Amino acid sequence: MSPVSPAHPAPPTRILLADDHALVRRGVRLILDSEPDLTVVAEASNGAEAVEAAVPGEVDLAILDIAMPRMTGLQAAREISRRAPGIRLLILSMYDNEQYFFEALKAGASGYVLKSVADRDLLEACRAAMRGEPFLYPGAVTALIRHYLQRDRLGQDIPDSILTPREEEVVKLIAEGNPAKRIAEILFISVKTVDRHRANILQKLGMRDRLDLTRYAIRAGLIEP
Repeated sequence: MSPVSPAHPAPPTRILLADDHALVRRGVRLILDSEPDLTVVAEASNGAEAVEAAVPGEVDLAILDIAMPRMTGLQAAREISRRAPGIRLLILSMYDNEQYFFEALKAGASGYVLKSVADRDLLEACRAAMRGEPFLYPGAVTALIRHYLQRDRLGQDIPDSILTPREEEVVKLIAEGNPAKRIAEILFISVKTVDRHRANILQKLGMRDRLDLTRYAIRAGLIEP
């Protein structure tokens, strides 16, 4: 009787890691690369770089910091979900914040991992995401249940964002204090187009000025509070 050959182990999950702090990326990479079933194959320092690096067939899982310049982790998650729906997504955040957590789920993320306990939770979150399961830290479970019960009681749903991805980019840049000329340079559009976007955004949101937009940007997870 011929010996049974051992089963070949599955190839490791290929991970894209996006965070604007190089030290954080290095620390998270050490955690991930120490596991035989996980390997970091690409890094990005902002959301726009992450979107470009999220190539189907080369990346299985993207771990995105929620607060990055140019494009946030939430914006990047939405764009990656649209371009490469087969790539699983995790949001990494400093903030135990219900609004960010719900926005992450709406953006297509499988889980929301707090940086303060990433050494404990991140590996489990990666493996859960690749199994097609959500990863919810204890506070998020409580928030999800409370939100569900409140929604059920009021007969309401969480509204999807009424802003386009480009309008969200403009809101983020306005809230960060950039003048129209600088926004135009960053987004490669005219100042006139920036002004038109700003007017449309204010009308859509029923808001009046930069202060209102800044508050909205914080609530929507586009900038850090």
